[in-house]
Amino acid sequence: DLETSKECIGEIGSKRIRDGMVVFTHCHSSTVTNILRKAKEDGKTFEVVCTETRPVFQGRITAKELLSFNIKTTFIVDSAARSFIRNADIVIVGADAITSEGNVINKIGTGTIALLAHEARKPFYVVAELLKFDPATVCGEYEKIEERNPNEVWKDAPEKLLIRNPAFDVTRRDFIHGIICEEGIIPPHAVSEVIHRKHPWIF
Repeated sequence: DLETSKECIGEIGSKRIRDGMVVFTHCHSSTVTNILRKAKEDGKTFEVVCTETRPVFQGRITAKELLSFNIKTTFIVDSAARSFIRNADIVIVGADAITSEGNVINKIGTGTIALLAHEARKPFYVVAELLKFDPATVCGEYEKIEERNPNEVWKDAPEKLLIRNPAFDVTRRDFIHGIICEEGIIPPHAVSEVIHRKHPWIF
């Protein structure tokens, strides 16, 4: 079940966290914060940099959770990501969905963070239960990226101003170091075969 896979992912992921590390994360993922909590419980000393994740500030949830685990946390605006990622040792984010090619659909801005991590030569990991796999993508279909209410971006915006508010973006597998899941840490292009083995009914 989901709780068991979460615990299992916590075990696997926390091994990637070492003493003295700076971990960079974006948005809020309970699977990610669970890994960090586990690493802290294992007695590791590290710190986390988290983005505010506009427009609805999910990063604040992450920051509060990390503080409740006594993890040293720094909170930054999204546009400061490039300045701070240079000092990070590892980048860990969650996923809303994984496609059959091993690309990841996640909160808007994740794709940018992946590019910045690539530029700064920092390993970029995605944490997800295998059930986040989206079988529709086997036929090459991408989920249509949902656009949310413009009010989230600017409540009393001038009339006639066009506001776009996409909720997600796609991170290409080329930028993903590994997917941390209940089966271990797998290369993104191997996602389909691992799921085939573990959950054949999905196909």
